[in-house]
Amino acid sequence: MREIYKVVILLFSTLLLACSSDAEAPILEDDETGNPMEDPTEESTDESPNILLIIADDMGLDATPGYNIGTIKPAMPNLEDMMRKGLTFNNLWSNPTCTPTRAAMITGKYGFRTNVSAVGDELSISETSLQEYIRTNATANYSDAVIGKWHLSNDINHPNHMGVGYFGGFSRGGVTSYTNWDFVENGTSTATTVYATTKITDVAIDWIGNQSNPWFLWLAYNAPHTPFHLPPDELHNQGALPTDESSIATNPMPYYMAALEAMDTEMGRLLASMTDAERDKTIIIFIGDNGTPTQVAQAYGNRRTKDTPYQGGVNVPMVVSGNGVLRVNETEDALITVTDLFTTVSELAGVGVTELNDSKSFKALLSGDSSNTREFAYTEIGRGGDTYDIAIRNQTHKYITFSDGSAELYDLIEDPLESQNLLSNTPLGNEDAIELERLKEELIRLKQ
Repeated sequence: MREIYKVVILLFSTLLLACSSDAEAPILEDDETGNPMEDPTEESTDESPNILLIIADDMGLDATPGYNIGTIKPAMPNLEDMMRKGLTFNNLWSNPTCTPTRAAMITGKYGFRTNVSAVGDELSISETSLQEYIRTNATANYSDAVIGKWHLSNDINHPNHMGVGYFGGFSRGGVTSYTNWDFVENGTSTATTVYATTKITDVAIDWIGNQSNPWFLWLAYNAPHTPFHLPPDELHNQGALPTDESSIATNPMPYYMAALEAMDTEMGRLLASMTDAERDKTIIIFIGDNGTPTQVAQAYGNRRTKDTPYQGGVNVPMVVSGNGVLRVNETEDALITVTDLFTTVSELAGVGVTELNDSKSFKALLSGDSSNTREFAYTEIGRGGDTYDIAIRNQTHKYITFSDGSAELYDLIEDPLESQNLLSNTPLGNEDAIELERLKEELIRLKQ
């Protein structure tokens, strides 16, 4: 009788708990393993953001709306909307060409450490890629993809060998025709006639639509890189232009602008394809991979653009907006290098890292904390063998050493377009001499 009484009391207590509005949700057990399962009626508490990294190819500040360099600007309403809703960076340094920039981003290392300092250099698969690092270290189970331009090896299997979960794009430095090119998907190549910017966007939309986990998408457009082929009319605002090569060569600027506008249109289509909830969960990083090519460059002097360590070759746009970005319609002057994308993206994905290799996370800047910013920024370009053009800067001065042994020094506050080499002055002013020694000392420390 006593045992029956205990059972009745237990059942009664259980019913009270079940009816109580303050009761905790029951722990469900898997029928086969006996391990706790999530209650399917509860909302997920996973706050891991989606990360969309968009890379434009050959887009300097002079070709970017919102920067006070250059007078001819493309109509890019989607990028400008990101600027209004996020943070625009003024002092991001890339490498002067695309391969070293991508290698620096994906490894968090300078080129002299990876032996990738010039176009055509191949990134060793022994390096740990950003995608693999996140997969190994993030708490959340991230899906990842690289869609578009790879340019870290001509091997079509190289992205997958580097640990990329999905690759869809092209492995070389560009397409020979925007409407007749080979699309590679996880090592399989097929011909396509779809306008390259549109095709890359189509693949990105499909990939995002198939994801159930938080995701990291490295979306690398070929645009506005040569060839300056005219996009479909509905994608740009440059009007009717002749499409023959002679006309393009004579006046490439409107074709370059059209490519930028087409890219912006397709970026807008990608964002519009996402649900409001997915957009709210996504942080967007937009960057240029190096400066504008000479034939369409503005403001910078001759041969001070892409493929050079001058500002026109390495000072590129970056805009960050979306999930977790608390600074709205603001600009930031902190020194950033493309290596910093490695730890920044990792930290956004929940990896507890702020500094690794040559990478220093700038995530804190998105909410206004500037306590961990760089004192110096560094970049380089290989000129054959063990020779480099090297540039290093602090907040005020920039020092360049060239492969031929010559050197230049600029005050970027007074002379942002680098028109006056201070080393041609005799004697060098005291303040400039102090800054030069600081820069030289940092170079020595960096190379140790």
